[in-house]
Amino acid sequence: MSLEHVLPRLHARLGDARPRPMKGTIRSIRGVLLRASVAGVRIGELCRLHDPSSGRALAAEVIGFDGDEAILSPIGSLEGLSTRTEITATGEALGVSVGDGQLGRVISPMGDYLDGDRQPPLGPMRRYPLQAEPPEPFARQVIVDPLSVGVRAIDGLLTLGRGQRMGLFGEPGVGKSSLLASMVRNTDADVVVIGLIGERGREVRELLDVQLDAQARARTVAVVATSDRPAAERARAAYVATVLAEYHRDQGRNVLLLMDSLTRFARAQREIGLAVGEPPTRRGYPPSFFSALPRLLERAGPAARGSITALYTVLTEGDAATDPVAEEARSILDGHVVLSAELAQRNHFPAIDVLRSRSRLMEQVASPEQRQLAMRMRELMARRNDIEMLIRIGEYAAGSDPLADEAIARHAAIEAFLRQSAAEPSGARQTLEHMRKVLA
Repeated sequence: MSLEHVLPRLHARLGDARPRPMKGTIRSIRGVLLRASVAGVRIGELCRLHDPSSGRALAAEVIGFDGDEAILSPIGSLEGLSTRTEITATGEALGVSVGDGQLGRVISPMGDYLDGDRQPPLGPMRRYPLQAEPPEPFARQVIVDPLSVGVRAIDGLLTLGRGQRMGLFGEPGVGKSSLLASMVRNTDADVVVIGLIGERGREVRELLDVQLDAQARARTVAVVATSDRPAAERARAAYVATVLAEYHRDQGRNVLLLMDSLTRFARAQREIGLAVGEPPTRRGYPPSFFSALPRLLERAGPAARGSITALYTVLTEGDAATDPVAEEARSILDGHVVLSAELAQRNHFPAIDVLRSRSRLMEQVASPEQRQLAMRMRELMARRNDIEMLIRIGEYAAGSDPLADEAIARHAAIEAFLRQSAAEPSGARQTLEHMRKVLA
């Protein structure tokens, strides 16, 4: 038989043949990482682990190499593993199953359903990669439309645009969770994706089952990795929430992505990086974190069709100016909302410090009238702050400064505008009308 007849048959047989999965064993377990001998694996590849003695099974991701050893980050608890644990390389990268049937559900970073109904959702599902490139700059739509979140202080003075990315900065205990729940209930976004990273288990149930009504839950999908979960799982939760938002954006929807919190994602990345052997830099964060953060945040925003409006909470303790997570996030995002512990102590909720907050896109999406009203209200608030001490000690003389006199006269009305209970939703039109009345 001639060579030209043999080669096509050989190629056909090779094409049909499936490579046998690569298998290996654990060499060592150090901290939160595994070192194993598995030939042929690649960075980002998913491996399956199974211990024959304990029956324990879990997944792990290849995150590096040390000589001929692969370094794996397990997605789950290490209990039950031993040196007899078998490792099988799948040849696949980490991915996420996504679909419309997940709306109203609560899932883990591994795709398991955590709510009462353990059955998978009905309807078709698609597989999205965990690590994806953000839209190209010139493939993004220009942000021109506002997005209402039902909070007067934000809609009126810090207006968000569809596709904007904002940071929510504040200390623990200043009402971030309550503010996020209010946004989920009252936003005019089509779909809401919530990423709860490192949260207390108690708060998860309270947020989703107590603070959200049935209508809000129906258009919401939540990804949950509580504080007791391994670092790899907490870090993965941020990526899974982003992937879910990307899927709904690709369907042409306007998505509101709420991630609580970016700081706990950063701490999980630090834990993994230091365990691999990366050198600690600012506040102990490894170099890989400062490259992972912009890659994650840039995936939100507008695309050719649909948009992801994202709010990332950032925990600030002590001097926020020296916190590398807060500093990096502030430099990448399109604005910041600062929550004040002093306002929270005065029972002023939402505890938004308007004068220290800024929306970089408000000039593009708000009407000229609203911009003028917001500018005037900020001016009066700033002047009232300047003379606060004089008023307290009784040294301010009325009539000496017309702007200060007006600031004092309108202070109570402005305070009433900024205070808003959870049971007091306010649409964009209502907010604008309220601003007119305050400054009439």
